[in-house]
Amino acid sequence: MDNTPIFTDDTIVFGLLMLALGFVFITESIKTGFWPKFYKIVPGLFMAYMLPAVLTTTGLIAPEWTTVSETGVLTEHSTSLYYVASRYLLPAALVLMTLSIDLKAVFNLGWKALVMFFTGTLGIVIGGPIAILLIASIHPDTVGGVGPDAVWRGLSTLAGSWIGGGANQTAMLEIYGYNQAKYGGMVFVDIVVANIWMAIILIGIGKRNRINKWLKADTSSIEDLKEKVSSFSEKVKRNPSLTDIMIIGAIAFGTVSFAHLSANYLAPLFEGMVADIASPTTRNIFTFLGSEFFWMISVSTLIAILLSNTKAKNYEGAGASKFGSVFIYILVASIGMKMDLKMIFDNVGLIAIGVVWMTIHAILLILVAKLIKAPYFFLAVGSQANVGGAASAPIVASAFHPSLATVGVLLAVFGYAVGTIAAIGCTILMELAAVS
Repeated sequence: MDNTPIFTDDTIVFGLLMLALGFVFITESIKTGFWPKFYKIVPGLFMAYMLPAVLTTTGLIAPEWTTVSETGVLTEHSTSLYYVASRYLLPAALVLMTLSIDLKAVFNLGWKALVMFFTGTLGIVIGGPIAILLIASIHPDTVGGVGPDAVWRGLSTLAGSWIGGGANQTAMLEIYGYNQAKYGGMVFVDIVVANIWMAIILIGIGKRNRINKWLKADTSSIEDLKEKVSSFSEKVKRNPSLTDIMIIGAIAFGTVSFAHLSANYLAPLFEGMVADIASPTTRNIFTFLGSEFFWMISVSTLIAILLSNTKAKNYEGAGASKFGSVFIYILVASIGMKMDLKMIFDNVGLIAIGVVWMTIHAILLILVAKLIKAPYFFLAVGSQANVGGAASAPIVASAFHPSLATVGVLLAVFGYAVGTIAAIGCTILMELAAVS
């Protein structure tokens, strides 16, 4: 099927995404009339995410598409914008946003951040089997299938993705041997449900004060961290010169370059070490160590933390974190472009499982946050560190304040570490639910 969008050239598509972001910032800066009321309800970051989704839904652009030649040969195409944004701009943003970080203050955020992260993990682990039981009671065929076609095997890949990331998702595909011809359907559910949930979280960020009041949350540690970073930024603030801007670029992309170089060596090295592990289960638990993306993000963040203890942190005064925020918004737009709103209706049964599953994850997070009086920040980032991983957890964290992006990365690394073993536990429960 030929589903070529109107614009396929990445240079044109990138321009459309930037125009969408420009529209958001222009309208958000208007102080009278309709727009101030609108942005009191809908956060600008959400709009930066949804406008590209609308462009994809209307067929103007697409993350991937298929063409058919005159002889009937199908050819698959895709844009490289998300790859560039996630592999180059994301680590650069993390470097620039971490330069002024106070690591001691990050650790002073306390135990509630970890509790909310692991609550999110638990929500995914128990949400899968509960969703299967509920949907099976309404439409048993949706959760059926035998052998490699068993739906629970396919859902295991969602568990891997929603607790860890892409490497964990692939590991689950290998462990449970789901029919790869049907694997695209699971990827589809992953994209739709995870993106809908991220959109809801972004909307919640705009209402965080009301949510925190309802949770009776103590946000003092978060405010202290924001205050320290803001005070430091104000102290070193200066009108940036061309030299400042070029050095900021050198710090950001020089670090990204070294991170990629390190990942090129570390990923194959650990992949080989993991491959030598005798136990298949143990081997798959540590599959994420063979991921270049994992090492790229980890090395970038580590270097940025080291630089935050040098004079390089003074470049925050020249706007380092603002440049990082620009990169984050471009990444948000490229993620939004992956969302075709029409896809929601293409596979209602599997989407229903995913929605119920994510709802259970959300309810558990809300209950625990209410119980321990955790701020909405911990709920949102704890969830995205599981469901979105290192690509979206920093986006959500930085939406609260650029200085908090590192918290999202650190929690996402936990997700990589526990992703496969927690997903295995979830899949065991899903298999029992499916055959019951």
